[in-house]
Amino acid sequence: MVRALTNALTQNRLHHAYLFTGTRGVGKTTIARIYAKSLNCETGITATPCGVCFACKEIDSGRFVDLIELDAASNTQVDNMRELLESALYAPSSGRFKVYIIDEVHMLSKSAFNAMLKTLEEPPSHVKFILATTDPQKIPVTVLSRCLQFNLKQLSPGLIAAHLQYVLEQEKITFELTALNLIARAAQGSMRDALSLMDQAIAFSAGTVENAVVATMLGAIDQSYLFDLLFALHEKNGQQLLAIADSMATRSVLFDTALQELAALLHRIALAQSVPQAIAEDEPERERLLELAQSLGAEEVQLYYQIAIHGRGEINLAPDEYAGFTMTLLRMLAFKPEKEMARQVLVVQPSVAQYIDIEKSAIDKPAQAFVAVNKVEMVGMPDWTVLLAQLNVQSMALQLAKNCVLENFSDGQITLRLSHELKHSQTKMASDKLQQALSEYFAKPIKLNIVLGKGDVATPAVVEQQTKQLKQQQANDAITQDDFVIEAQRELGASLVADSIKPIQ
Repeated sequence: MVRALTNALTQNRLHHAYLFTGTRGVGKTTIARIYAKSLNCETGITATPCGVCFACKEIDSGRFVDLIELDAASNTQVDNMRELLESALYAPSSGRFKVYIIDEVHMLSKSAFNAMLKTLEEPPSHVKFILATTDPQKIPVTVLSRCLQFNLKQLSPGLIAAHLQYVLEQEKITFELTALNLIARAAQGSMRDALSLMDQAIAFSAGTVENAVVATMLGAIDQSYLFDLLFALHEKNGQQLLAIADSMATRSVLFDTALQELAALLHRIALAQSVPQAIAEDEPERERLLELAQSLGAEEVQLYYQIAIHGRGEINLAPDEYAGFTMTLLRMLAFKPEKEMARQVLVVQPSVAQYIDIEKSAIDKPAQAFVAVNKVEMVGMPDWTVLLAQLNVQSMALQLAKNCVLENFSDGQITLRLSHELKHSQTKMASDKLQQALSEYFAKPIKLNIVLGKGDVATPAVVEQQTKQLKQQQANDAITQDDFVIEAQRELGASLVADSIKPIQ
């Protein structure tokens, strides 16, 4: 946005109407005023207004007669817009251009927009419109099409903290950097909100900005508690989890805020795992962050993040916030992946162990591996069924895979056996997709070979069908042998509708 406006001013290629969009406090009106100075600076049209001439000083003080600011939220009617547009016909009094800044322009009525449209279609050469809004979807497309649109992004917490530090240093106010980081996160991308929170913090702590005071003011949780929670989860220490939650309750921490910050911490951990360079060198909790990134599995972090997000959404439905927060932690504990599952290690039957030529030490490498372990029984589950459960494969390729059994696996080639009766499922598209899924899983090219013939091991499709039948039989037995059902049949002359009995998935 700055580059585009700078080039327009430098080359004197000026548009008559601009639309600045973005959330609150990101600088829409501030940039509009700076642009007004650039247009009216006595040094000429420039991308670097001097700031000391009459026009620049008057604009800074809000007294420049040719800069007209209108708050559309309180001036929605067509009469206000017509009055403003009539004044636009007259030449500027002291400046080079008349600049109209209309804030929250989406609040204008339909008739007010229609009145504006004619001026936007045939604007006087001395008039520039700068429209600002947080909700551009509510602006008619006829108006949008006549404006140059710029979207201001939210500021990152790092940028906000750096600017707060600059302001405090200029004001000679003592501060703690961790306190500024708390304010920056709480501002959620809005510099205006950050400055307001900082003013509040200065008043709250009698002229300084201290971490403990800011945390109390914001109802924020000390980051160390969040790290302790995740370490307790990693160690499956439920007692420690509840002890930390009790300590937070004693300190009157807002549990909704705690879940928000826990999700933010998990996001930073995921970044540290995937893109370590994204974690700044001056990150206050860098060491503990990297320690957790190494201790937790990637899928474990993703799971905890999802549970934290859902827990925050459901916390208002809980009996109280403490119950909602602790239930979220217990859910994380209950669904914590087992170490073996986290590494996606597969155990195969002795019958095919001779075909697997991968050392057991491969589990410590980045690529997932088949691990052959002799004398291990899979309780009737074929090895191919175990692998198939780990693959990202769907539709026709999945059906093909379910109808096959593992014949051989060596030298980057997997051989599957498919019965003659099901050879129709072996299409080129299905084979290609299955081969691609295997290559992605093992993180190296895998060649897939499918031979026809009857296998000695049950296919995943057969296992799936047998499992369904077993579950259905267990459900039938559970109902028919239930004391309440038997009593109801006897007392009421009721009978069971067999087709209505379904197993709980």
